[in-house]
Amino acid sequence: MQKKKARESAGPGAGAVRPAGLRHVSRISGTRVHTSVANEIGQRIVRGDYPPGTILPNEAQWSNMFEVSRSVVREAIKMLMAKGLLTSRPKVGSWVEPRERWNLLDRDVLTWYSASPERKAFLKTVQEFRYIIEPEAAALAAARRTDEQMAEISQALQEMGTATTLQDRTDADTRFHVAILRASGNELLMPLGVLIDSALDRLFVFTTREVNSLRHAQKLHENIEKAIRQKKPETARSAVRKLLANTDEVINSAKIAP
Repeated sequence: MQKKKARESAGPGAGAVRPAGLRHVSRISGTRVHTSVANEIGQRIVRGDYPPGTILPNEAQWSNMFEVSRSVVREAIKMLMAKGLLTSRPKVGSWVEPRERWNLLDRDVLTWYSASPERKAFLKTVQEFRYIIEPEAAALAAARRTDEQMAEISQALQEMGTATTLQDRTDADTRFHVAILRASGNELLMPLGVLIDSALDRLFVFTTREVNSLRHAQKLHENIEKAIRQKKPETARSAVRKLLANTDEVINSAKIAP
């Protein structure tokens, strides 16, 4: 009886070799199962295992591969469809959408994309986007910020300077830039905070910053904070551009592993 229960709990395909990275997917309980499956499929799509236009395995095949129920697979596919990665039709199945339809402002998609073999190109693409957005956001913040918003920017800057780990510094760095977006007074800029968050996190994960480099970056951030505090839009705009140029140098000189 105990052996029978053990076989039942093992699920379909027990004893089969699982794909790399999926060893614990079927052991996760609750709603996290379909999230884990979506994460695995999403990573494969973004890194190019399944190029745009590819017809994906069907529910039964995914179910057997991941050792999960078909309902879990269906929920995972729905998640990926909502992110713009997939389209699905009855009797046809699911296929990968063109890259331009992917929601690259979705936190999961950004994470998968920034961990793909194209991660360095990803950082450069994000940098181009930041040049378009952040200098103007800082100029608006200098003109519109409230005392409370200024305090938030200054606090994040201080925490950057006192951080004892790269992750703490990255977190404070993200808060600094997001606080500026908030202080700009334009609500459409706020969703871009996730893009900055992902870019900064990837930058620190895949590059090593020397102490002198960090000190220089801190000074560049201080110049931005000062310009916003003194309500000088053009100075703030220029200060952000100098910071982004410094980030370009870090990316271009970094040896990012494939």
